Amino acid sequence: MKPRIVIPTVAPEAYQALMNLEKYISTTSLTPIHKELIKIRASQINGCAYCINMHTADARKHGISEQRIYLLSAWREADLYTEEEKAILALTEEITMISNHVSEEVYQNAARLFDEKYLAEIILLIITINSWNRLAIATGMRAV
Repeated sequence: MKPRIVIPTVAPEAYQALMNLEKYISTTSLTPIHKELIKIRASQINGCAYCINMHTADARKHGISEQRIYLLSAWREADLYTEEEKAILALTEEITMISNHVSEEVYQNAARLFDEKYLAEIILLIITINSWNRLAIATGMRAV
């Protein structure tokens, strides 16, 4: 693949705005496991090899087992995820595939399990990782 635009060089202010959102995410009360499950699942859906590679490595550092990482794309059929994690993964999938909208059922299930602040932080992280996925894919960032 030919080299593509380097956003931090060409549009540093815009890139910094995205970095500021990432910085905010790092200060939230989201658990490291919740963060990595969101980042991996959204990146799988979007087909972002760069982000999948990065966040599976981060997940391992936070103690997420290989089995939970491998089965993440089939989480509904695996008994390895908590009720809270399943709610987060369902919301991640619906926000990532936003053209199908976020169903009331999925939203209300998450709202039942998390307080408003934590739910807002989940949603903001899903939005953030989707932005990073799109940036990495559009600019041809490589996993290795």
